[in-house]
Amino acid sequence: MQCDICGKEAQLFKAKVEGTVLNACQSCASFGEIIGKIAEHVPTQQSKPVVKTPSREEPLQQVVPWFASIIKNKREQLGLKQIDFAKKINEKESLVHKIETGTITPSIELAHKLEHFLGVKLVEVAAEDKAAAASAKSGKPDELTLGDAIKLKK
Repeated sequence: MQCDICGKEAQLFKAKVEGTVLNACQSCASFGEIIGKIAEHVPTQQSKPVVKTPSREEPLQQVVPWFASIIKNKREQLGLKQIDFAKKINEKESLVHKIETGTITPSIELAHKLEHFLGVKLVEVAAEDKAAAASAKSGKPDELTLGDAIKLKK
């Protein structure tokens, strides 16, 4: 089990820290009053093993940063004016103008629609979040703990 304060995997104690009862490791429990020890959970024969199925998350997609110039150049190559292009893709001319000037970023759905019509690549798989990559290297869990959100007085 994890400490609610620092996230360390260790023997836990019920501790009252600033009026709140938490499951804390011995070092974090010293910030408050230790109420009792938490027994390790020992599975019995009757309990069924929990089988975790791997989550099938779709990769995070994002629109390429240079989408505006790609769309404008391809539209001009096709010889279309903004109003004609907007009618062909069934969108407003003002939306096309804002996308081509980079004022707004198209949604993933609209970017896919533009990719299909123009025959260009506008959507890419996002790079892995740096924090997630760092936590994977350090072996720390992805869950946030109270210790991540507060500064302790010394």
